[in-house]
Amino acid sequence: MDRDILGRRGFLAGAGAGLGLIALGGCASGQGGATATVGSMGPRLTLSPLRTGIADITRITVCTRPFRPQGPRIERERIGDKDVIHHYGHGGSGWSLSWGSGAVAVDLVMATGQRDIAVIGCGAIGLTTATLLQRAGMQVTIYAKEMPPEVRSSYATGVWSPDSRICMEEHATPAFKAQWASMCRRSFASFQDWLGLPADPVQWYETYSINDLPRPVRATDSRPPFAHLQRELVPELLVGQRQEFAPGQHDFGNRSVRRSSNMMFNINAYTHQLLSEFLAHGGKLQVREFHSPTDFATLPQKTLVNCTGYGARSLMRDDSLIPVRGQLARAIPQADITYGLYYNQVSFVPRRDGLVFQQVGDSDYYGYGEEGLAPDRTEAEQAVATIAGLFQNQAA
Repeated sequence: MDRDILGRRGFLAGAGAGLGLIALGGCASGQGGATATVGSMGPRLTLSPLRTGIADITRITVCTRPFRPQGPRIERERIGDKDVIHHYGHGGSGWSLSWGSGAVAVDLVMATGQRDIAVIGCGAIGLTTATLLQRAGMQVTIYAKEMPPEVRSSYATGVWSPDSRICMEEHATPAFKAQWASMCRRSFASFQDWLGLPADPVQWYETYSINDLPRPVRATDSRPPFAHLQRELVPELLVGQRQEFAPGQHDFGNRSVRRSSNMMFNINAYTHQLLSEFLAHGGKLQVREFHSPTDFATLPQKTLVNCTGYGARSLMRDDSLIPVRGQLARAIPQADITYGLYYNQVSFVPRRDGLVFQQVGDSDYYGYGEEGLAPDRTEAEQAVATIAGLFQNQAA
């Protein structure tokens, strides 16, 4: 289970980059806490200053991404007298792909002919799959060791990242790519229906990638590469305005700045709405722990969907699952901060349910193979200080 160094708050406490058209000089944007004005060098970027320091950290959370080099496991298996639909192993793409991969799992469930379905697990994949099963006319009971907000998915970064550690490049076969692209498009379309709802479960935001000049040369990594599919397969989903700002066009000194757009999930509000829909349509929740597949025999349902994420490593003895540790430092929200930042291997996301700071490292191998859940206070403070330092010379 995930660990929280400062204790868990109430469920509703606190309330990538895209490619698109280059902005024309003289245009102005009021989005993302930014204004652009015309000067001799073109549009100037001014962001509302982030007034956050390490004293504003409210909690530090750690989770384990369930990565499989082959990609997510979505397949049917007969175990005893049960049909088990496995649906786990999404790496860092669980929330992003949940609606699309859930639809694949639902098709496998429907092929069994059963209407009373058990879902094992109540994270991003389990809860979304259960909702899709209900929409297909099924009766659904979720069995899980932990319920939100205690599940690992509650500690995700919460950004649209459908190809984050989705598989190793060597396993990105044409068939895999075709299925992934289909799942990605379906999920993207589904998330557009969540925009504008109360509590903003899903939002678009502008994000700024900031680089020191001259840019440092990144060391070559000899390890196998992860697949990066979004730009290659679904360029139509890389929407939003992209714009470059040179030194003198922004307040960050001798650095380059690139603006783009992305979606984020305010996970507390989003999960609450998913749970509310599930329960309103007759869904049932039962806290229960499974130690091996033989425990499935005790359930009354004949068809089960196994959405246990990294828990499947122990439950199913699936050694193909590799842990990828991720840690978030959460801080008090700031109403006028609606933009994201990336600088010096640290990501900042302006979630309404708490500002998110994350050390992401210089490659997808950061945290790879690490299973430990102990929070690292030093790492958290360094992440916050890195982003806050961008504003230290700006007037408050």
